[in-house]
Amino acid sequence: MTAPRVSVLLPVRNGGPALRSALRSLERQTFRDFEIVAVNDGSTDGTGELLDAWRRRDPRLLPVHRPAEGLVAALNAGLERCRGVYVARMDADDAMLPRRLERQVSRLDTRSDLDVVACRVRCFPRHCIGGGFRVYEDWLNALTSAADHRRERFIESPIAHPTAVVRTEVLRKVGGYRDLTWAEDYDLWLRLTEAGSAIEKVPEVLHLWRDHPGRQTRVHPRYSKKSFLACKAHYLARGPLRGHPPLFIWGAGPTGRQLRKALDAEGVSVDAFFDIDAKKLHRRPGGRPVHHHRQLEALWRPASRLLIAVSRRGARDLIRPRLYEARLEEGEDAFFVA
Repeated sequence: MTAPRVSVLLPVRNGGPALRSALRSLERQTFRDFEIVAVNDGSTDGTGELLDAWRRRDPRLLPVHRPAEGLVAALNAGLERCRGVYVARMDADDAMLPRRLERQVSRLDTRSDLDVVACRVRCFPRHCIGGGFRVYEDWLNALTSAADHRRERFIESPIAHPTAVVRTEVLRKVGGYRDLTWAEDYDLWLRLTEAGSAIEKVPEVLHLWRDHPGRQTRVHPRYSKKSFLACKAHYLARGPLRGHPPLFIWGAGPTGRQLRKALDAEGVSVDAFFDIDAKKLHRRPGGRPVHHHRQLEALWRPASRLLIAVSRRGARDLIRPRLYEARLEEGEDAFFVA
């Protein structure tokens, strides 16, 4: 058979009724040159039978039935079978809007400098989306350019995994997905960026992203705050902090202290903390002094790095003018990590 342009990689375990909706959204795509590599990860609810039946009505669907080994194993098993030039991710309980593949494939076809193109999302059902997740949705959708994604990559996962379309060759070259102690998708975006890949979003909502209490990002330890900080520390140590430059953390609260421990585990030592709260100035987290942020310029040394670990909502907008005042460039001298 002639290889398709796109391979839609769809892992599923016990997909239930939502799987039909996801498959129907693929049927409605304006871009038609794709296959669906649907990896059945040991389902017990009839998902396997549904995929086999769908294959009979649409030969573009390739069911891959496997014992339950987890998401990362399912993704890599599916990736081995993808024949397309691009791999488009999809979750079994989401829905693509009709022009999603068309718009993302067009961007990759015309931009050889890009390796990943995602899109904006709308989370649903709206009445179940909490305030914190809406803030994340807004931040996620605000990042569109490659510069945006690179600059803010240590804050959170900069794209929703099921919205990604990736060059297959590039995805395989970096080793596909890894089963580590932190999120497999965040690890992939940081690994790709480290390898020089550029990530952009089509600035349109083209994907409906389902949220629910049982989602892995809410229940699995690899998506915990501690695991995310460990992932950030790992890639900070390999990237902006390589060579052990003088290092400061803005924020002596819980997030900053946890980050310091994660960096210590990577062999990176923090020289001092900065904070705005006078109550914290007499503390010595991990034996490091805490200075008022107004001392930043006096203590700054050539090639220093500043990690801003303040997780309070709205803090980034308050701190950015201070970085400008200190003539620090975000994404080069200073990195937000919360």
